[in-house]
Amino acid sequence: MVPGAIASADPTTSTDPVIRSAQPEVRATAPDGSRFESLTVASGNRLMLHVYSAAMHATIPVDVQRPADAGAARPVLYLLNGGGGGEDSATWRVRTDAEAFLADKNVNVVSPIGGRWSYYADWKNVDPVLGNNKWTTFLTRELPPVVDAALGTNGVNAIAGLSSSATAVLQMAIAAPHLYRGVASYSGCAQTSDPIGQQFVKLTVETWGGGNTVNMWGPPDDPLWAANDPYVHADGLRGLDLYISNGNGLPGRYDTPDGPGIDGSSRVLAQQIAVGGVIEAATNYCTHRLAEKLAQLGIPATFNFRDSGTHSWGYWQDDLKYSWPILARSLGI
Repeated sequence: MVPGAIASADPTTSTDPVIRSAQPEVRATAPDGSRFESLTVASGNRLMLHVYSAAMHATIPVDVQRPADAGAARPVLYLLNGGGGGEDSATWRVRTDAEAFLADKNVNVVSPIGGRWSYYADWKNVDPVLGNNKWTTFLTRELPPVVDAALGTNGVNAIAGLSSSATAVLQMAIAAPHLYRGVASYSGCAQTSDPIGQQFVKLTVETWGGGNTVNMWGPPDDPLWAANDPYVHADGLRGLDLYISNGNGLPGRYDTPDGPGIDGSSRVLAQQIAVGGVIEAATNYCTHRLAEKLAQLGIPATFNFRDSGTHSWGYWQDDLKYSWPILARSLGI
């Protein structure tokens, strides 16, 4: 069983009307034709929505954890996975205790499955390796009305992400004003259009993902790079409840042989310290720049700069818990 998973139960005995009936409360269609397609109860209070995206011409699976008490309309936390887009094992569900931590919270937790190495962005062109990516459109315009109808939510949203999706959640909050009330960004690089930020994006998309950033936002001088830069458009974060965190790349409490996911492997530990340390040091630079920018703009935010820690799941598991009071406040719970 996946760590933190809830054992299967007879859905017909659930007090949650969606789980009990294995049907959405309402079948909805977004303005562009995106629509609910099907619903499958997974286990306990988990289900999988299948939502057709008109922008991507594809059906997207969406993992949902229902509220502890679904007897009233509840808010939504969109919890995004990292570079693999939830298509691999590097997910909140597999690598952390997020499911167990959120199980007693009155919130719908919604995580799309897909978008590997895409930054959850709207791409300029279809990529031969990474496909047709219109994830900002999907997450901000297509999915919310379907989710709200199917799950009977109260229309209040927050969003959280790590690593490359930590950049994406900031940009989506800017791209869709008033959609989210809270944003949590863990170990991300807010800047995308300056030379340092562009190299960070290229490392993720091209080196790790095998895609081509020219298909993403064009050549380096294309205006789309700046248009999708949360640092450049940071004023769009005004009025949101913000939690932003980063380690400094030095080995910390989880960078040990018995750390999460290391299981005594010297090879895994060495990679986490070497590669994860360099990545976290780079995102630390970006995050300090964002802190300075928000301070200049007079935008309040909670920053957590850890005095150690690499780019790895143990720290993000902590970040979810540390950020929860801020997210909960934004969600009204």
